[in-house]
Amino acid sequence: MSVIWGLHNDHQELDLIANEFISVGWDDIGDLAALGDDKEALKHKLTVMRPQAKPGAIRVWAGVLLRFAFEMKPGDLVVYPFKADSTLNFGEVVGDYFYDPTVPVHCNRRKVRWLRTGIPRAEFSKSARYEVGSAVTLFRVKNHAEEFQRFVDGVDSPVGNSPAIPLAAVAVEEAAENAEDEPNAERIETYTRDFVIETLLRELEGPQFEHFVAQLLEAMGYRTRVTQVSGDGGVDVIAHRDPLGLEPPIIKVQCKRTVASIGAPAVQSLTGTLAPGGDELGLFVTLGSYSKDAVHLGRTRQDLRLVNGTELVELIVDNYERFGPEWKRLLPLRCVYVVDREPEAD
Repeated sequence: MSVIWGLHNDHQELDLIANEFISVGWDDIGDLAALGDDKEALKHKLTVMRPQAKPGAIRVWAGVLLRFAFEMKPGDLVVYPFKADSTLNFGEVVGDYFYDPTVPVHCNRRKVRWLRTGIPRAEFSKSARYEVGSAVTLFRVKNHAEEFQRFVDGVDSPVGNSPAIPLAAVAVEEAAENAEDEPNAERIETYTRDFVIETLLRELEGPQFEHFVAQLLEAMGYRTRVTQVSGDGGVDVIAHRDPLGLEPPIIKVQCKRTVASIGAPAVQSLTGTLAPGGDELGLFVTLGSYSKDAVHLGRTRQDLRLVNGTELVELIVDNYERFGPEWKRLLPLRCVYVVDREPEAD
């Protein structure tokens, strides 16, 4: 079985998928190959460059950089969670580490051949999703490597039935490098997002999901009307600000209770119902994500807004207190304070 790495990268402008590479930060440290596979030397360099950093952070950063430059090998697999749409991407490392001083950010890079991209997180077991929600930029996937390997190999593996590999005992010296086990804010946020998406997907049928979206819009200050189940012409909810629904703009909403990627044709079916002139606007809401063509359509039309699963959860959380009792029973949430450490690097 291949070695599998989890990688977090929040620099969406790099477009790792289209440009076929992975990267990490800490650019001011310079070429890691020149420093060599020497943990103490790297920790010293990090301490000099980041004098305000705590010793624990220095150990974590050194571990990430050494793994990326020296432990990772061509042929290893990479799981790259894309936070913007809650999907996972799988690739094979096809090149050695290199440092590119000509790029503005993330000079530490490796070439990758992407094997499967845009896969909804819901395809995998809860514990597997939790593992790749690590707080560390780069980490070895241990417990659920077999589940991800089977997926990449195209072997059917029912969600939640993949055997987990027990965690090996971790030495005290390595504890800081395994901070992915810490229940920090980002991991809890990811867990909550998955819970909301799974609950809406599992507990609601299509018409119920339409009523849920209507309730969300009402919590946001709109008046809504859910259309008939059949013959709606691709419009599931009508929303407006005025009491009678006579004043523009009128918002036509299409709801898709799926975690699959929505393509441009589905979005075009909604835009085809809009009257010209800007008096009618289109809103497409899904639990999943959108294809590149659909995203491009959403960016080029001023009368269209696409809401993916991640954005939907954000809207739900922001407006949760104004939900009715029925929907609060469906999604029992409460506000808590959690550990929110500083990010690893710029």
